[in-house]
Amino acid sequence: QVQLVESGGGVVQVGGSLRLSCVVSGRILSLPKMAWYSQAPGKQPRELVAAVTSAGDTNYADSVKGRFTISRDNAKNTVYLQMNSLEPEDTGLYYCYADVMNVYDIGIRAYWGRGTQVTVFS
Repeated sequence: QVQLVESGGGVVQVGGSLRLSCVVSGRILSLPKMAWYSQAPGKQPRELVAAVTSAGDTNYADSVKGRFTISRDNAKNTVYLQMNSLEPEDTGLYYCYADVMNVYDIGIRAYWGRGTQVTVFS
């Protein structure tokens, strides 16, 4: 089955950096879109942080433009989120998301990882 596994979260001081990674495993045919969402403590719903298509087109939440960079390695079915100049407001659980075309499902299906915690303290 398809699994998304995130890594790279942690605790960092204001102004610091973190790099999140997410590996998609399974019998993948294509990943049209991969993205990162965040959920702040005690808040709903998850909010889009950044997304990247298989063609390399990206979009970002206004709050992270100029600070975060999303990228992907198609050969490794991996998406990254480089997070610089972190602020306390960036604190939250970061979820990996992917539109997946695989041998198990008909069409494209959305999959989520379990999340990785990012905590920024001042």
